Parts: sequence; structure tokens; C-alpha cells
Amino acid sequence: MKKISLIVPCYNEEECLALYDAEMSKVIEQMKDYIFEIIYIDDGSEDKTLEIVRSLAEKRAYVRYISFSRNFGKEAAMYAGFCNVTGDYIAIMDADLQDPPELLKNMVKILETGEYDSVATRRVNREGEPRIRSFFAKMFYKIINKISDADIIDGARDYRLMKREMVDVIVAMCERNRFSKGIFGWIGFRTYWYPYENIERAAGRTKWNFGKLFKYSLEGIINFSHTPLHIASYLGVGCTGISLIAILFIIIRKLLFGDPVQGWASNTCVILFLGGIQLFCIGITSEYIAKMYTEIKERPHYIVRECSDDTIKKLG
Repeated sequence: MKKISLIVPCYNEEECLALYDAEMSKVIEQMKDYIFEIIYIDDGSEDKTLEIVRSLAEKRAYVRYISFSRNFGKEAAMYAGFCNVTGDYIAIMDADLQDPPELLKNMVKILETGEYDSVATRRVNREGEPRIRSFFAKMFYKIINKISDADIIDGARDYRLMKREMVDVIVAMCERNRFSKGIFGWIGFRTYWYPYENIERAAGRTKWNFGKLFKYSLEGIINFSHTPLHIASYLGVGCTGISLIAILFIIIRKLLFGDPVQGWASNTCVILFLGGIQLFCIGITSEYIAKMYTEIKERPHYIVRECSDDTIKKLG
């Protein structure tokens, strides 16, 4: 019998865990031809998430858990799951039930055909989301697909079922600055995109506000594209060209008309404009240098404070 491992990152999800467990138990009961393993990743929660996960591990033989020493972020939680799963098929799911557990049955059937290496879900609509957030999300997908090698479909979720071979490649990519949606697309493999209607959270509040999503999108662009550096170079070349033209114009004007250039206001505006361009370019370069600095330090992606068994890797 093949084994299915589920990775469930949790950050302050005490209101959703019981609901998720109930729904997932129904699906597991219906899929008796498979062995299941669920690894809950407590990402430094400040509520009763860890207590609930402990009780689930005592109640369900197939449940394991990892609790971080602090909040390391969802990317670290997913990586910890990838490093510790033991299944033939591996899936990532959110505990808030926005990733419907019942879809797993059809996703397994598609993977069993042998035509694909992963089955990834994508939302066909964004009902329930603020319009401005939906607009910027769509723009992000358009931009990152044009400027990078990462193949990310609009509406793509982290919820996907993958074969072991694909997960092994993801684990081998041990970079500290992780953007999993980009990694999934960059490594290739044959992926079937499973469409479904958007579902709102079962309980609790989302941990992703507009600011965090914007920062996450910038992380994705910087991690998978050199285009911002090219933009900085183009701006430098463009400003230099404009400056040379302006210098020639001033020289010719002086020689022909003997009229010195007057006006401190115009000079000040030009200086401020060029200074802004320089700071902008330095900022872009600094972001890439900061990423390099993080990678060079080789700090662990996560630190485990508590876990369900001794086979869990304490650092990763």
C-alpha cells in the first residue's frame, strides 16, 4: 500500500484544527487503500495550537507534529515538512479548510495515472477577497511570469500532491530565501492544474494582510529574477544619456547666445531626481546583497523546540 503524507503548517490555528481533523478523518476513512501520515507544523503559535496538536497526536496514530522555537514563517514550516515526511505521495494543506480535503481523492487518482508528477490546485475565482488585493495578486502573477523562469499560474495555491521524487528535489534546494510557488515551477516536472471554486476560511482570521503579501511578492521576484538589477542598469544608462544631451545643449547655448543658464530651482530638481534614481538603484542592489548575506551565514531554516518522535530533524 502506498503512503500519503500531509504537511499542515499552523500558526495560531486553534479555531480551525478540530474542524480540519474532522474533515480529514472522513477523507482518510474513505481512502482505505492508502496509509496516511499527517505532520502538523506549529510555527511558533501563541495560542493553544500546540496543545491541540499534541492531543491529536495522542488520539490519531497517523499524526505527528513539529513545534518551532519561534515563528519562522510558512516557507520554513513547509521545508520542515518536506524534510521529515516518509510517504510516497506528499501534499501541503492549510488547516483553515481553504484547501478542501475532499479534493485529495481525485488528486490521487490523477497522480496514479502516471501521466503527471504532481497535481496542483488553482482557484478559478477570488470571491470573498477585497478587490484591490485580487487586482494586485493578478498583476503579480503576470509580472513574475514575464521576468522569471518560474511558471506560476494565476490562482495557484500551495495545496498540491507530489510524488516522492519531486519532493526530494525540493529538499535538495536548501536555499534560505525560499519562495515555494517559484520553486515548484522552476524545477519543472509534469503538473496537472486542478481548478476549484474559492472557499473562505472555516474559522479564525487570515494571517496574511496586504503588507505581508506585498513583501512576499517582492521576495518572490528577487528570488527568481534578475530583472530589477537590469532595471537599475537601464536607469543609470538612461540618466547618463540625458545628462550628456543636457550638457551639450548648455554648451551650445552658451557659445551661440552667451546666455548663462540661470535658476537654482531647476538645478535643485535635477539633483534631487538623479539622487533619487541613485538611491533607488542602490536599494535594489542592497536587496540582492542582503539575500546573499543570508545564504552565506547558513543558519538553519528552522529550530525544533518540541516534536512527536525522535526521527524528526531538530534543525533544518
